[in-house]
Amino acid sequence: MASRITLALAALLFLCAPSLAQDLPIDQQLPPRAAPTSKVEIGGLLPVLNEKPDFDAAKASQIYVTRLEGSAREKSDAYYEGGYGLKVIDLLYGLVVAGLLLFFQISARIRDWAQDRTHSRSYQTMLYAVITITTVTIATLPLTLYETYFREHAYGLSNLTLLQWAGDFATSFAVTLVTGVIVLPIFYAVIRATRESWWLWTAGLTILCLVLALVITPIAISPLFNHSSPLPAGPLKERILSLARANDIPADNVWVVDESRQSNRISANVSGFLGTTRISLNDNLLKQGTPDEVLAVVGHEMGHYVMDHATRQLLMFGLVIILGFGFVGWCFLRATDLFGGNWQVRYPDDIAGLPLMMALLSIFLFFATPVTNAIIRSAEAQADIFGVNAVRKPDAFASVVLKMSNYRKLDPSHLEEVLFYDHPSGRNRIRAMMDWKKEHVSDIDIRETVSSNPR
Repeated sequence: MASRITLALAALLFLCAPSLAQDLPIDQQLPPRAAPTSKVEIGGLLPVLNEKPDFDAAKASQIYVTRLEGSAREKSDAYYEGGYGLKVIDLLYGLVVAGLLLFFQISARIRDWAQDRTHSRSYQTMLYAVITITTVTIATLPLTLYETYFREHAYGLSNLTLLQWAGDFATSFAVTLVTGVIVLPIFYAVIRATRESWWLWTAGLTILCLVLALVITPIAISPLFNHSSPLPAGPLKERILSLARANDIPADNVWVVDESRQSNRISANVSGFLGTTRISLNDNLLKQGTPDEVLAVVGHEMGHYVMDHATRQLLMFGLVIILGFGFVGWCFLRATDLFGGNWQVRYPDDIAGLPLMMALLSIFLFFATPVTNAIIRSAEAQADIFGVNAVRKPDAFASVVLKMSNYRKLDPSHLEEVLFYDHPSGRNRIRAMMDWKKEHVSDIDIRETVSSNPR
């Protein structure tokens, strides 16, 4: 009973305590207590970079361009400008060879010889292909030898001995011969089956062949000329594979190609199509470039893959091919109306008319060069920007452009670039890098390079 009374009094006291406290004199009330606090340590914060460092993109570009001067600049310009004339010479030389095959009825005689050996149209085409491809290769050998061996050595761009060059030439000839023997019978079977619309169907077949070439070249053709080996494990390989993963590129290795056996040119590529993708660096890039320069080039090549330039260019070139075969079809009929009796060629399905088709297609592609160059050049410019956004090394890419200028004229006129360049000119590529740098100069990683690189 006593305990119950005690608990009741305690409860009553608890309930009445606030009112009792208010009834106490002010000097007898308890003072308010401060809320408990703890000391908060504030670390040093990074300063906010409000001011944009002074950076002149035009001046920085000019500093890069003037690094290539004197005899090196003159040699580079002479090499590239000499290529302008060679394009015309190649066309004229090819037309002369085709004209000789037609006007001296050499092509018709090869056809007749093949027909005497077999009644199968496909086998006749195969025999014709073997003889004609071999004949044309021999006829054009002097020009090929000059352009790909003597001229390259004269400008210090080739590392091949004459014997090594002959080996690569023989391999290339074998690939061409096998391709011709396989493709030409299909080509002419399509012409026979489609009659008046043959030019459209053969254009489609040509586009299909381009797709197959994109698929098989990295795994079947390139190994015939060069040996590839995995890039040794290390920070550079990890950074490249990290870039690949970040950009959804299905590559689990990086390959090094021994292209130094052929030339001093630097390059890399992310090649393949429909599941044959691989990242390749040529060994010249590793020997001549810094790690940052290697990453800058790889970033550019990844741009082609990520932006699906292979498909885009296939579609664009497909349109050019269709127009080209339309031109060939229209001109073929008119040419044979005029000279068919002399050539002993009347219809497109006659294999003896192949030199005429090749000559007409060469003429079309020659005059379409500014268009095809523009298609490629726009993709290269896009890949440049993708690469610098992915890797953030504008100065590294600019320095690589200079290293490629030993075989590309650095600063052409606007007309030269439009007509002859399938890449942006070196000056324009460097300027694009410096413009990008100017817009990102407040970024911490870019700001740090301003004081140590061209301004």
